[in-house]
Amino acid sequence: MALWAKFKPDFWERPEGQDWPFKHMFDFRRIWKRAVLLIAGVALVPLVIITAVDYNVTQKAIVSDVLLQTSRLVSNTKLSISFFLTGRAAALQFIVEDNGIAALKDPRRLAEILGHLKTAFGGFVDLGVVDSGGDQRYYAGPYALTGVNYRDQGWFQEVVGRGVYVSDVFLGFRNVPHIIIAIKHHLPDGTFFILRATLDTARFNELISNVAVRGQGDKFIINLNGQLQTPSSSHGQVFEKVGFPVPPYVDKTQVVEGLDAGGEPAIIGYSYIPESPFILMIVKRKATVMRDWLQTRSRLIGFLVISITGILVVILGVTTYLVNNLHLADQRRVMSLHQVEYANKLASIGRLSAGVAHEINNPLAIINEKAGLIKDLFSFKPDYAQDKRLLELIDGVIASVERCAVITRRLLGFARHMAVSVEPIAVRALIEDVLGFLRKEAEYRSIDVVVEVPDEVPTFVSDRGKLQQILLNLINNAFAALSDGGQLKVAARLAGSDALAIDVIDNGSGIAPEDLDRIFEPFFSTRTSSGGTGLGLSITYGLVQELGGTLRVQSQAGEGSTFTITLPLQMPQPKGDASANPAGGR
Repeated sequence: MALWAKFKPDFWERPEGQDWPFKHMFDFRRIWKRAVLLIAGVALVPLVIITAVDYNVTQKAIVSDVLLQTSRLVSNTKLSISFFLTGRAAALQFIVEDNGIAALKDPRRLAEILGHLKTAFGGFVDLGVVDSGGDQRYYAGPYALTGVNYRDQGWFQEVVGRGVYVSDVFLGFRNVPHIIIAIKHHLPDGTFFILRATLDTARFNELISNVAVRGQGDKFIINLNGQLQTPSSSHGQVFEKVGFPVPPYVDKTQVVEGLDAGGEPAIIGYSYIPESPFILMIVKRKATVMRDWLQTRSRLIGFLVISITGILVVILGVTTYLVNNLHLADQRRVMSLHQVEYANKLASIGRLSAGVAHEINNPLAIINEKAGLIKDLFSFKPDYAQDKRLLELIDGVIASVERCAVITRRLLGFARHMAVSVEPIAVRALIEDVLGFLRKEAEYRSIDVVVEVPDEVPTFVSDRGKLQQILLNLINNAFAALSDGGQLKVAARLAGSDALAIDVIDNGSGIAPEDLDRIFEPFFSTRTSSGGTGLGLSITYGLVQELGGTLRVQSQAGEGSTFTITLPLQMPQPKGDASANPAGGR
């Protein structure tokens, strides 16, 4: 409340509910509230809408970019893994086609081929030739697996049915995690053999561990049963089950939003590796990958809050200032109305006084003349000339008439109500003072203003305020008639021995001949469409006359106008009214 009391508008405590006509027009508190609400609505609603739209668009763009990056990462990693598997399967197929069963039966040749595979591709552990009965007849590698029968192994059944098979990670006879790639090859006698290679999972794991994932993400491979085929930072080691369902099969990379192992929102990208039981999974924590967006969102919300606060402060300040001025203008209007009412009363009294004075002056003049005539007649007749009492009575009548004349003169002086303040004035300084109000407009409109005041022009005595108003009105009229780039000239000169002339010359639009005789009439204007009231020149003409001067105009349409003010060097003093003299008559 203390803060509100400090910033409370001046009009806030103005009493309401008075029985004024159109009182709603003067309810400044209501005007202030409506103005604040209207301006705030117009200013803030578009800002909030634009911010909301920008918020949604930016969020969608950032989320889309994160999803696109994840999809690209999954696709690229999928290609690397697929190339790793298909490249080695193709190598085995080439070995079978290039060597045949006879060469593969030679243990040295088989060992030599294994050495070449390790050197060229890496990741190979051993090679074995398995007959159609499932017995591994020939073997090259670190384990004693010659003669082992694989008929009951799942991978054997798969390769017999498919021709080419890539297994998931399993332990097998060697009790070590490994991957099998097997190629079936038919023999001329109708039987077949299988070339079987074992891949080291360390090289397989390396493909995944080298993938850089933003946002504290996790990357791993699972099989169709949801078992980990590579270690996971979130779900554990190989052969452990992940904590979410196996995603449905799709032939393209998919990126979805879900929950990670800790139940936090996550971006999950996955893709099935072709011709294998593997599913590549990349999981990113949404809060981390969206950190840039959260920072942007904070800045956006902060900007919005600061903008709204600033706009509200400006709205409150400007609205309070304007409504305060409106309130002040209303107070001045009421004061002016009172002054006008008072002036009207004074004017009525003045008119009454002038009428009374004029009406009384006539009989007083007759009484004065008759009393003087009687006194003259009495002076010529000795009988009356010696009658002092009679002469004293006549002198009393004449003295009373003089006393009444003084009273009527005072009444007429009150009726005129003249109050003129005169002082010595330097013409150039006066013109420069007036032009000082209009220099900026002249510069903006490229109007060339020229002042010519010869040194021989002396100071003169007049009313400075009225002269300023006269010059200001005439120069404003000239500016209104001038187009941009025009010229205005204000020149002063002596007009005889006791007068001064000031010319205001412009090369503007000029005045039509039919309007020249009416331009000083009240309410006549040639610019009513642009706001002219027709009072400027009329008031100016009256002010010049009040100073004892004259105002003339010369103009031609399309060529410009010249207004000439002629003023006496010594402003005449107000003269008494002749009718105040009781001997003056009407």
